[in-house]
Amino acid sequence: MSYLEGLKDRRVAPTEDDLQGLDLLPHGLPDGPTPADRVIELLDRYGSPATMASNGGRYFGFVIGSSLPVALAADWLTSAWDQNGGMEVSSPVAARLEATSVGWVRDALGLPPGADGAFVSGATMANFAGLAAARHAVLQRAGWNVETDGLIGAPRVTVVVGDQVHASALKALMMLGFGTGQQLVRLPVDDQGRIATESLPPLSGPAIVCLQAGNVNSGSFDPFPELIEWARGAGAWVHVDGAFGLWAAASPRYRHLTEGVGGADSWSTDAHKWLNVPYDSGIVLVRDLAQLRAAMTGPYAPYLGADHPRDRFDCAPEMSRRARGVDAWAALASLGRSGLAEIVERCCRHASRFAALLTEGGCEVLNDVVLNQVLVSFGDEEKTKRVVASIQSDGTCWCGQTRWRGRAAMRISVSSGKTTDEDVERSARAMLRLARD
Repeated sequence: MSYLEGLKDRRVAPTEDDLQGLDLLPHGLPDGPTPADRVIELLDRYGSPATMASNGGRYFGFVIGSSLPVALAADWLTSAWDQNGGMEVSSPVAARLEATSVGWVRDALGLPPGADGAFVSGATMANFAGLAAARHAVLQRAGWNVETDGLIGAPRVTVVVGDQVHASALKALMMLGFGTGQQLVRLPVDDQGRIATESLPPLSGPAIVCLQAGNVNSGSFDPFPELIEWARGAGAWVHVDGAFGLWAAASPRYRHLTEGVGGADSWSTDAHKWLNVPYDSGIVLVRDLAQLRAAMTGPYAPYLGADHPRDRFDCAPEMSRRARGVDAWAALASLGRSGLAEIVERCCRHASRFAALLTEGGCEVLNDVVLNQVLVSFGDEEKTKRVVASIQSDGTCWCGQTRWRGRAAMRISVSSGKTTDEDVERSARAMLRLARD
């Protein structure tokens, strides 16, 4: 608890001395036992100062949520239970809470009533699972069983992505055998990173279209109604990468950004972002669970049995799985619809406040701040890089560097339910001070 209580006042990034303290942890395997309390004491003494304070209110570097106290407590209880969440027979409580949590997430995000899925480690594996279901479905329609016969000799699948597709989707496509090179059809995007709809190419044969809910830099959303209508007209499967942006649907104020997203076939998102549960926790959902099961179900040893109608390891890559649904259940049960919406709206309000303060201070905001993402330039390329480096070493807050439309930029991602108005004001003052210096 002392660690959590200290986050409010400590530096966000560790100092060089803090990092050197890691050298004092044992590196060689001890010859004999060490008392448990001594092990924990070492971890806290030398490990805690070397953490990035991403569980506090002034970390804006990547889209990382903090941990709600109730979710953290549920995470401790989950570890105490030590359940394998893969099969109902190995953990009835994990199976029940995961099914409930997936249903609650589906309802909160306004997805089709029959959509279902599973918890995975994060958006990369959620994209992987959703796109594996897509691969199965489009090849099955073409008369090919990819799970049995592999990809050699299979009908060619056209995969369409936007020109600013996220790296996690590309990694998933790479692992699924589609590659990330010239075989992908890359669609041009507008000045906010949204796929342009003016001249969509014709599609034929097996096809998968990948869309984005929340550009990782600008926070913008692809125009779902037009793109999904175009894809469905060609019989393509539509997958939506919504790692953080999909949670906008939980807010009455920002739900309009996700208009039409329910017309897709599969969706990926993260619970460790805006739901603010501990790492790691991602979610894959599909309109037709049978397609996900067909892609994820493997040949089983006899001791596993033959029929697993309610087992989630048939819906995810892992067979041995942490019971991630417990943390999400606790968070959603605690927040309810209104509390979840409030977290999303508060983070977006903080992002708008950052944009206003930095603009008033003479900085240039490069994106339309529609959600929780703010892109800032402090001048030319070198000055922006220097200012971002200074902010990272200063310790008041932490923001990352990115490139946006050919320019260096600082990226502010407000994802923590612990961020306060004072955190924003304090961080913006530090940014402007360092920019002036």
